Amino acid sequence: MNEKALSRRALLGAAGGIGLSAALGVSGQAAAAPAEPKADVAINPDGRYPVVPLTKDSWTLGVAQARSIPVDLSRVEASRRDNLNHMLGLIDAAFAFGGGPDLLFFHEFPITGFGAGWTRQDVLKVAIEIPGVETEAIAKKAKQYGAYVVFGSYARDPDWPGHALSITTVIGPDGRILSRGWKARNIKGAFGGEIELFTTTIYDVLDRFVEMYGRDAILPVIQTPIGNLATSSVQREPELFRALAIKGAEVILRTATGGFVPADVAATSLYNSVYTAVSNNAISPGSPFFEDSNAGGSAIYGPDGEVMAIAKSPNETLVTARIPIGAFRARHRQPTIHPQLYMDVFNGYTPRFPPNLFDNYQPGDLKDAGRYLRDKGVWK
Repeated sequence: MNEKALSRRALLGAAGGIGLSAALGVSGQAAAAPAEPKADVAINPDGRYPVVPLTKDSWTLGVAQARSIPVDLSRVEASRRDNLNHMLGLIDAAFAFGGGPDLLFFHEFPITGFGAGWTRQDVLKVAIEIPGVETEAIAKKAKQYGAYVVFGSYARDPDWPGHALSITTVIGPDGRILSRGWKARNIKGAFGGEIELFTTTIYDVLDRFVEMYGRDAILPVIQTPIGNLATSSVQREPELFRALAIKGAEVILRTATGGFVPADVAATSLYNSVYTAVSNNAISPGSPFFEDSNAGGSAIYGPDGEVMAIAKSPNETLVTARIPIGAFRARHRQPTIHPQLYMDVFNGYTPRFPPNLFDNYQPGDLKDAGRYLRDKGVWK
């Protein structure tokens, strides 16, 4: 166990208020974290799941389909500030004509953007810290409007030096950070072996992550007075969302940048009887990519898998829908599944790439990641 991990664990044990466990996304009431991170995941045996009392029976979910402009590496601080100010302006716009949404949800990289040619050092340069200047500015807006704000970003963490992280942050209406959810995994082997994503996900350092934060933090569900929230930037892994629903997620907020498969998002709702929203980037004038690269499609799906609201264009826009959380919770239970039929298959399955591959080595760029992972797969 390294000194960083020990100091982190001590901090978690001593944390008060929101607690660092809650800030990392560990399940539990957002206002109070357990004294120490739980090593195991507890699932209720009667189909119910942990909640906190609701403060309203219905609320408005807003999805902000916003541009994505990569930070200019020649003027990082000024460029990142430009992106932040644009995001803050969109928050103001969401509340310009009345009450606005109770929760405003942005895509994966509204502050940093995504640069295809970036190295790890570039990402660490443009990344934000959480908490930091950017979250403080967003927290002021959350308090001003009494709303939750959710957004993704590249981030760096002093407890994980050298690791480039993709974090989805949930800020409460009181301005507190309720969750900093790591991306659970990156897809591997999808780019012909020439390049691979190099951000560090939970799967890439799984053992150390669990040692530091507990297994419950792998798939965090945030219990709030408007319902149980979960966030993710993972695509095409339905088992992950099934597990979140079993843990009690009622509204799953999925970030995207550069497109997604609508059927994948709709299925999250249909198969688990939960609400799911996806926030994608808008057309992005001034982007070094094609301005409309896989833009648009941001949407909110109901528990039946049907679209409740969807962006009518790929431009910047606000998509909203009412979430009748009180009536929903009164009848909702965990998904109905029959694991005895297939758990032996899952238990016997060997992943193509094992976990923990980035614990001792972090690739420098996409090509280095491709080179490093080329012989790490265990399938023949």
